[in-house]
Amino acid sequence: MPTTTWTGLSPVRRERVLVAAMDEFGTHGYSTGSLNVIAREAGVAKGSLFQYFAGKLDLFAYVAEQTSLRIYAEMRPWLEGYDGSTEFSAHLTDALGAWLDYFTTHPLERGVTAATNMEMNPSVRDAVRAPVQEIYLVGLRPLVERAVETGDLRKDADVDALLSLLLVLLPHLALAPHAPGSEGPVPLVGENPEIRRENIARLVTPLLADFVSRSGR
Repeated sequence: MPTTTWTGLSPVRRERVLVAAMDEFGTHGYSTGSLNVIAREAGVAKGSLFQYFAGKLDLFAYVAEQTSLRIYAEMRPWLEGYDGSTEFSAHLTDALGAWLDYFTTHPLERGVTAATNMEMNPSVRDAVRAPVQEIYLVGLRPLVERAVETGDLRKDADVDALLSLLLVLLPHLALAPHAPGSEGPVPLVGENPEIRRENIARLVTPLLADFVSRSGR
């Protein structure tokens, strides 16, 4: 994690370094991401990066964490906005639509999400994915638990199992529309909003099939 030297920098300078690192790691991944490029684009000496972080992996882990926090902040209205007035399946469908829209308009965050989830080195992958998944769960667990409380999901629903499925699905939905051939037979790109929502609902229905209340509310 960052040093006290990093925390003492101005917010503007920290943001400049963070954005440069997001761009470099998001474009090239951890292994081939260049600290020289990050330093140059941020307008700092390469040696300064080692005053801010213990090393390259520490910087990458920080970038992954901060990116996930940015995504979490943008998705909070959907994570916290479910009150049971609409069915959980409909709320989740609309939330996933917002998720797709977010990653379409935020290429930096999309790139870091790809770098985090597709890192080939297992020790690096474990170091960055564990804290990222914790951030996801901070938002997702209360949402799913509220759906159980409202009766949209079964009282005995396996919450951990559904959360595990969502942790697999969300990165895929963030990246697949921007990687030709990755979507599968249910298209999410190039469709009008109504058709896209119907297609998202087609994914949500089997996702929730074993968790929804069989007797209704």
